Amino acid sequence: MWTDGACKGNPGVGGWGVLMRSQGRERELFGGDPMTTNNKMELTAVIEGLRALTRPCDVTLHVDSSYVMNGMTSWIVGWKRNGWRTSDKKPVKNVELWQALDAEVARHEVRWVWVKGHAGDPGNERADELANRGVDQVRDRASSS
Repeated sequence: MWTDGACKGNPGVGGWGVLMRSQGRERELFGGDPMTTNNKMELTAVIEGLRALTRPCDVTLHVDSSYVMNGMTSWIVGWKRNGWRTSDKKPVKNVELWQALDAEVARHEVRWVWVKGHAGDPGNERADELANRGVDQVRDRASSS
């Protein structure tokens, strides 16, 4: 699975995208939000990708977000121990998304892989295109209302 988030302005119109590959098949997911941040879209992409799996799976999850990668592989342990507060006692930003992601990850065996964004990784490039489709979808809805 490859995930990515995009935001035009931060905050601004955002989108998320997911590319899933398994046993020679592919599935693409995307969506967006009219007023959000890049970090929220990065988190949402991973949540939506894992949520789309209907049974527990072994997932190799490719992300280009250091925020998501560090949050899930190191920071979250301390946040949970400290009642969802940072080391300097401030509330964790985007706590509802981190909690949702934590719940989704608990359903699966996840191996986290960080990839450099916009550096030619085909899965990451496709997830980026899907995230931008999510932005376009939100903009299209806004202009047709």
